[in-house]
Amino acid sequence: MWLVYILLMINIFLVLLSIIKQQNPTRSKVNPQLDISVKQLTDEQQRMEKRLQDANYQLRDSLSISNERSIKTINENNEKLLERYGLFEKTLTDGLLKHSNLVNTQIQADFNKLNEQIELNLSRINDKVNERLDQSFNKTNETFQNILVRLAKIDEAQRKIETLSSDIVSLQNLLSDKKSRGTYGEVQLYQIMASVFGEKNDRIYQQQYALSNGTQVDAILFAPEPLGNLPIDSKFPLENYQRMIDKELSEFERQLAEKQFKTDVKKHIDDIAKKYVTPEETADQAILFLPAEAIFAEINAYHQDLIAYSQRKRVWLVSPTTFMSTLTTIQVILNNLERDRHALVIQQELNKLGEEFKRYKDRWDKLSKHIETVSKDVKDIHITTEKIGTRFESISNVELDLEELQAIE
Repeated sequence: MWLVYILLMINIFLVLLSIIKQQNPTRSKVNPQLDISVKQLTDEQQRMEKRLQDANYQLRDSLSISNERSIKTINENNEKLLERYGLFEKTLTDGLLKHSNLVNTQIQADFNKLNEQIELNLSRINDKVNERLDQSFNKTNETFQNILVRLAKIDEAQRKIETLSSDIVSLQNLLSDKKSRGTYGEVQLYQIMASVFGEKNDRIYQQQYALSNGTQVDAILFAPEPLGNLPIDSKFPLENYQRMIDKELSEFERQLAEKQFKTDVKKHIDDIAKKYVTPEETADQAILFLPAEAIFAEINAYHQDLIAYSQRKRVWLVSPTTFMSTLTTIQVILNNLERDRHALVIQQELNKLGEEFKRYKDRWDKLSKHIETVSKDVKDIHITTEKIGTRFESISNVELDLEELQAIE
């Protein structure tokens, strides 16, 4: 700057000399020393101009170098900024990926655990259901097989009973008194019950059952509700029956025997209804077992008044054949009740399974909502990352004006 100042002063001085010289031309000739001074000043001006030009060139070179350094510094700063941005983006991406993997791993683990628990519960329930169904089917099949076997026994017993019925004389000789007939009836009663329900099956029936009123019934059947405990007693009105069908007797004697036979049967019905039908202990009805098919057939064929009387007293007359059928029907009912009870257990297990499925659905809905939330957060972070990248790219492409760089210098 001082060179410019000196050069400016010289120019001013030369201008003044030129003006003076023009105004005093004669004086210029008189004073040659002044011309010499002017020439020296002119030479000095030229030298100063040359130095000023050289300084100008140096200043321009210096500014060019400074510009290059500034551009280099800016580029280096941009590279560092891009490097930091890349590192930040990589760190952010790695963090998001790690968090996403952790969330996915936890979700998958929870889902697998839930599936394993559900499969385990389903397997247990399926095993229980299959086991109980197999047991029920086996029992049902066994029941049908037993029914077939017992029906065969019924046919065989019926043939034997028919043989005995056809030989009334032999039966009379065998059962000569009431005690023997009573014993025969009880034995036949017990044999039929044992053939249907098995020997000494106290859960279903008992022999010689003592009631609270002090009486003792031949057998009692523990039937399901609403029937209840069913008393069964054996009666054998044989004497008057034989007289009633005896062709050697007169018509009057046979009619008299018939009346007495009806009286005997009614008395047996009344005794059973009075002695063995007790409120809150037994059913409101009972069974009168007739050991002879012929007597049962006679009553049903020719004495409907006795059937009506027994029905009014709620005492049902049965023969060995019909008694076997009645017991078989009751056994089927008992088996059905047992199967229904198992069916109720199966239904309860299925209801529990339905509750498990409901809990599974609720948990799956919650899990789906969490997955949707995480997915939305990842999408938002991705959008933000794109915006940051765009902003860094725009910053890195900025070109500074030369004058702004000079101002910075």
